[in-house]
Amino acid sequence: MTQTSDNVTWLTQEAYNQLKAELEYLSGPARTEIAKKIEAAREEGDLRENGGYHAAKEEQGKQELRVRQLTQLLEHAKVGEAPADDGVVEPGMVVKIAFDGDEDDTLTFLMASREYASADIETYSPQSPLGVGVNGKKVGDDAAYELPNGKSAMVRILEAKPYKG
Repeated sequence: MTQTSDNVTWLTQEAYNQLKAELEYLSGPARTEIAKKIEAAREEGDLRENGGYHAAKEEQGKQELRVRQLTQLLEHAKVGEAPADDGVVEPGMVVKIAFDGDEDDTLTFLMASREYASADIETYSPQSPLGVGVNGKKVGDDAAYELPNGKSAMVRILEAKPYKG
């Protein structure tokens, strides 16, 4: 999991390996694939009206941006242990909260940086208003956080368990 502070990102070994593998793929085979797409589109003729060429160039730009993001992230990464299963909310935990104490109105999310977001579970950054509000709280605690409109909302921590991937 990740926790960013002072430009250091803490990762579990699993998260580090996953991001490193993504970087290696994007820096190697994926670069070769996109170069071939660009070359094939270039051979079709007039580049000004060549949709395939422009799409491939845009894809290449996005890919290179991700390579830069991953490179910077991994350069500043520190590999550590997954959080303890002690019911304390911290980065790397799957947290279940109830809004305004209503046990039926709940949200379950992974507290981690965006680099570790997955389609399997919603991810909230520790620096997000909700993340700041619940960080360090224990199961059963109430926490306040600031809404985008400037008002405050209350949640109750129902569960906090280490993310198993």
